[in-house]
Amino acid sequence: MVSIIGFAGIVIKSFFEVDSSNFVEASLMIVVGTAFLIESKISKLRQIEKGLNSSNFTRLVTVILGIVAIISGIFSFPGIRFESSAFIAVKGILAIIAIVIIFIQTWIIKK
Repeated sequence: MVSIIGFAGIVIKSFFEVDSSNFVEASLMIVVGTAFLIESKISKLRQIEKGLNSSNFTRLVTVILGIVAIISGIFSFPGIRFESSAFIAVKGILAIIAIVIIFIQTWIIKK
C-alpha cells in the first residue's frame, strides 16, 4: 500500500504537473499508523489486566506508535499542516521505526 501511494504521487506529479507531496506524506503516515494498529492485535491487549509481560508490552508500544503515526498523518494534510521541528522529528523517527520493522519482519523473522 505504501509503494502504491508513492507511485501514485509520482504519476500525478509527472503527468499532471501537480505537487501532491503533502497529501502523499500524510497518506503514508496514516497507512503506516493503521498498519501498526493492525499488527498490534489490539484485542489481545486486554491480557494486560493479568499482568504486563514482554508480549503485552510490545503490543502496547506498537499501539502507541500507530496512534502517534495516525495523528501525525492527520496533522500533515495541507489544510492543517503543522510545521514544527519537533513534529518533523517525530515523523522521521516513525518512518525509521517503520523501515526497521519491515526489515525485521521480511528478512530476519522466520515463520
